[in-house]
Amino acid sequence: MDNSPLQVLTVPTAPYPDQRPGTNGLRKKVYVFQSRRNYLHNFIQSIFSSIDLRDRQGSTVVVGGDGRFFNTTATEVIVQMAAANGVGRMIIGHHGIMSTPAVSCVIRKYKAIGGIILTASHNPGGPDGDFGIKFNSANGGPAKEAVTNKIFQISRTIEEFAICPGLQVDLTTLGKQMFDLENKFKPFTVEIVDSVESYANLLRNIFDFAALKELLSGENHIKIRLDAMHGVVGPYVRRILCEELGCPANSAINCVPLEDFGGQHPDPNLTYAADLVDSMRDGQYDFGAAFDGDGDRNMILGKHGFFVTPPDSVAVIADNIFCIPYFQHTGVRGFARSMPTSAALDRVAKATKIELYETPTGWKFFGNLMDAGRLSLCGEESFGTGGDHIREKDGLWAVLAWLSILATRRQSVEDILKDHWLKYGRNYFTRYDYENVDIDAACEMMEDLEIMIADKSFVKQRFAVEDKIYQVEKADNFEYTDPVDSTISRNQGLRIIFSDGSRIIYRLSGTGSDGATVRIYIDSYEKEQVFEETQVMLAPLATIALKISQLHHRTGRSGPSVIT
Repeated sequence: MDNSPLQVLTVPTAPYPDQRPGTNGLRKKVYVFQSRRNYLHNFIQSIFSSIDLRDRQGSTVVVGGDGRFFNTTATEVIVQMAAANGVGRMIIGHHGIMSTPAVSCVIRKYKAIGGIILTASHNPGGPDGDFGIKFNSANGGPAKEAVTNKIFQISRTIEEFAICPGLQVDLTTLGKQMFDLENKFKPFTVEIVDSVESYANLLRNIFDFAALKELLSGENHIKIRLDAMHGVVGPYVRRILCEELGCPANSAINCVPLEDFGGQHPDPNLTYAADLVDSMRDGQYDFGAAFDGDGDRNMILGKHGFFVTPPDSVAVIADNIFCIPYFQHTGVRGFARSMPTSAALDRVAKATKIELYETPTGWKFFGNLMDAGRLSLCGEESFGTGGDHIREKDGLWAVLAWLSILATRRQSVEDILKDHWLKYGRNYFTRYDYENVDIDAACEMMEDLEIMIADKSFVKQRFAVEDKIYQVEKADNFEYTDPVDSTISRNQGLRIIFSDGSRIIYRLSGTGSDGATVRIYIDSYEKEQVFEETQVMLAPLATIALKISQLHHRTGRSGPSVIT
């Protein structure tokens, strides 16, 4: 057997112009990574080159993915390139799999300089699906814009990459693997770790597991249904909810991670998690939840499929935050929501006299506030909820937060929501997604819309639908100045705010790999009429939103792909 040091090679390459990381990293169709020469290598080298060589030397980097197609291949390449770029230790989830919240946890636990997450989140997988690469910084959260911009600039001029092609890592065996490299004094170490244990231990220190076990498997236990949608969360659900907290094994479905997510779209909403919704309708389950591909998103359901909107979910957790022991110890520093998310959380913040931050979409903005000690709980309308225990949104944490509330209050999900609406009033909220729209048509529509709402005459305009009249009070392109470091984020979404506080928001989303996604968000507050149908209550504003934008005419679409 050859025990000579492994050779490090420098390989010439040519740049690609399209490796700009979006809010959630670089996402492309799998075939782009497979068919374009050195496409993967270029981007990984750009990540390593963005880190100062002195910081890189001997450092620790974490790698984990959601198990989608191409995950293993990419992990093996990343290990070979990390070794060649001076990294001293890699910590990798067993079989290359680790949820996004767990990666954030492990980065923080081992004081790594960062982590590479292989996921396209809630986008489809398989050979014809999407693949993604996201870089998280030393705080465990998504890299800031200055870092992703640096990665992009390097990718546009890259001429070579470093790799150790003879290094073959075994992702199937737990434990340490050591490799001697030429011209390196210390061996390169790869640690294959249990993907669940560090994260599970973190949750044990946040929640009252004894109370949760009583709720889920005690004498008067509730029945729950959890759908992992064949994503990464399956093993976490089985280990924590079933084995540790005593849920019957058949409470958890679709818990085996699959490269194509079973041919499904691993997106926890009413459209793509329809099987879970259907299974809840007959009333045999008291609580239901679904998770996305990489485990950071969640959907909460009550008995008979009662749907909790993500903005309501974070507001209810905020109002019941001391049901979670962690916050009894740390106190509550602040609440935050992304701008398109309904203002339900604002009402709790006002009543409890806790600071409320409104940020652009993207968890990195929350992370900055958390690092500065200003934020404890936050949420996005796109099924993301989380606390300051890590720097990512966290689907399983949100489920345990809800179960903690149920354990304390001993009410149904629906009754908790209805009590909340009676106490605070209700923000009716919906989002229309128009997916895979022609990019040029979408951009032109947004440009024309911005010109229209920027005109001074647009403010005070009135729009009448049936017996309702809405008057524009404010219209702008949302801009955010970070209170921590004063960085300014512009062009974060077009807002039309009416005199009664209702809002229409338009955004172009950057999380897909194909075409553009146009999103329309509608948020309307009612103090008295809190038990009506959402789409009925929001129909007048939806009509106005389509009339102002001319979206159906401009995009050739007759209706949205998804309504949430």
